[in-house]
Amino acid sequence: MEIKTYQYQAGELLKEYLLADPIIPYTSIIVGIFACKMVYDLTQLSSVVYFKSYTNLSQMQRIEWNNRAISTVHALFITIVSLYLVFCSDLFSDEHFVGLITLRSSSMTTFALGVSVGYFIADLGMIIWFYPALGGMEFVIHHLLSMVSVAYAMLTGEGQLYTFMVLISETTTPGINLRWYLDTAGMKRSKAYLINGVVIFLAWLVSRILLFIYLFYHVHLHFHQVKQMRSLGVFLTTVVPVLLSVMNLIWFGKIIRGLKKTLAKRH
Repeated sequence: MEIKTYQYQAGELLKEYLLADPIIPYTSIIVGIFACKMVYDLTQLSSVVYFKSYTNLSQMQRIEWNNRAISTVHALFITIVSLYLVFCSDLFSDEHFVGLITLRSSSMTTFALGVSVGYFIADLGMIIWFYPALGGMEFVIHHLLSMVSVAYAMLTGEGQLYTFMVLISETTTPGINLRWYLDTAGMKRSKAYLINGVVIFLAWLVSRILLFIYLFYHVHLHFHQVKQMRSLGVFLTTVVPVLLSVMNLIWFGKIIRGLKKTLAKRH
């Protein structure tokens, strides 16, 4: 009986405080930042116990090891949420709701975006603090563009559908991080490394090339609705995805060259 009482109280707290509309953005950002810190610390503790190679890494390699665990967890979280909202949920469906698709949002979508903003803040802070060990200027630009776009959609409720479409591209992050882990563990010549390269190629092609083409097509079909957003919202919905697409194409070229090298060595 007492357990049910605590569950009820926790549910009411979630509804009245954490999911109260005015507080959602700030609460979710804080949750995102603290989640990053928790994942970082748990990764550090568990890696010492379960991965012998971890203790042989340099201090900077350990920091990157823990940092990549954060981005992996965030990628899994936001990819699952984004896929559901874009392709399964009725919230952004043209058939089930009346009104502008560019202005639809909910407490849960705003909370999910806030968690993502918290991640980008934490990760960008680490990139700048340890610059350029965790990534060069292209990572700084990528994170800034992503953070501003996600924060705008979270705070205004505008263009959340297209924000989640772009966030699906995070599905490539776990594979990229796994590649770094395999390389660091001295498994560059293993079969797992080769399979990982092929998976990254396919995931990148689908989520960062083909999906962006679908996004641009969707924006084109609904541009009469996009134009009714604020000027900044229109800019973030049309121009920022183009800039990200250019970066995705550049990185995709590097992925193809790397995969070709790996396959050539195998032969």
